Amino acid sequence: MIRFLKALILLPIAIIVVLLAVANRESVTLSFDPFSPEPVFSVALPLYAIVFAAVALGIIIGGIGSWLSQGKTRASARHHRREREKLERETAQLRTFAPETAGPAYGTGATALPAPR
Repeated sequence: MIRFLKALILLPIAIIVVLLAVANRESVTLSFDPFSPEPVFSVALPLYAIVFAAVALGIIIGGIGSWLSQGKTRASARHHRREREKLERETAQLRTFAPETAGPAYGTGATALPAPR
């Protein structure tokens, strides 16, 4: 089912990407110097390559931003996981050393307290 849904979503996207690449084959000049009429560093690339590179760069920057913004959540999850593991170890240790309680009060929720000294 998941494979079908992926195909249902990704197939139209792939068709649009191919159509964009075919329709925009013309070369355009990419320059990072807006003030010079004859730029020192310029590259002639197909328009679709520039668009795909910009989308890929946006995905990478967005992923890094998302990863950085989730840092507090990951730290909190690590803290809670360590605390839970510590408490599980303590519980297991107490269960192995705790005396077996037996008698009429067992199972009723009442616990026996030691006799006062």
